[in-house]
Amino acid sequence: MGLLDAILGRSKPVRPDLDQLFAVPSAALTLQAAAGFAPTGLGSVCFAGVEGGGFARLEEDVRELLDADTERGGIPVEFSRDAYGYTWLLARHPADDSAALVNDLHAVNTLLQDGGFGPHLLCSLIGFRAEEGAESRSLALVYLYKRGTFYPFAPLPGGAEKRDNQLELQVRGVLGDDLRVEKDLSRWFPVWGAPGL
Repeated sequence: MGLLDAILGRSKPVRPDLDQLFAVPSAALTLQAAAGFAPTGLGSVCFAGVEGGGFARLEEDVRELLDADTERGGIPVEFSRDAYGYTWLLARHPADDSAALVNDLHAVNTLLQDGGFGPHLLCSLIGFRAEEGAESRSLALVYLYKRGTFYPFAPLPGGAEKRDNQLELQVRGVLGDDLRVEKDLSRWFPVWGAPGL
């Protein structure tokens, strides 16, 4: 950081540390023991869509890499676009295999980053669920690519776009030793309708 940056209050952005994703399986055990949320086996990566042949080839490489085990019973990845034009890749694994899910998400992020599309990566999401009587509660751990941090996202049941802020803060406290949690709460963006949630 230069003198002019210091005077103007600018700071260098945090370099993405994709290896932070490998802390999720351990954090999942903590989350299940402390709050009753178990992994769903669903995870997704969100990125800004890019037009062009280079990106189309990279998307095919991602599909080829992650779908390599479909002949042995693996579930193919799904690509979709949301209402804002962002592309989502959804990966599925058995709920008890968080490590394989994280490996897939890490591989997608790495391929996009190494292909020169790192600035287009937005976040990765790992889904969790808790059964409370007849009600099921969803939770996601969201990894912010550009910040190198995680935050919990807990939509309230019922379909209305409302969050359970109390649960999100509780999860932040529970996982503070396991994950690099985003300190700036204004960066805890809602991901309504995200695949894998």
